[in-house]
Amino acid sequence: MTSTGNSIDAALLELRQAISALDSAVDARIERQRETGEIEGEVRRVHADRSKLAQELDQAEFRANRLEEVNREVSRRLVTAMETIRAVLDR
Repeated sequence: MTSTGNSIDAALLELRQAISALDSAVDARIERQRETGEIEGEVRRVHADRSKLAQELDQAEFRANRLEEVNREVSRRLVTAMETIRAVLDR
């Protein structure tokens, strides 16, 4: 081969190596973006779960407060009923 032929072969080899390196870099970038997308999706799911749990907690607290109110009212009525019964029995 001539020196020109060797130069062309060397240039082609460098070009193949550069293309291979570029392919590897593109593949790595795509993989990072896929992983980032998966992480972002997981973060969105965690936020949605947190929001749902916060809503459920609010509802549970509301029900607990309502039960406390009902309990106080029932207790008040029982005391009133017991006092009425005592008053009737004392007559």
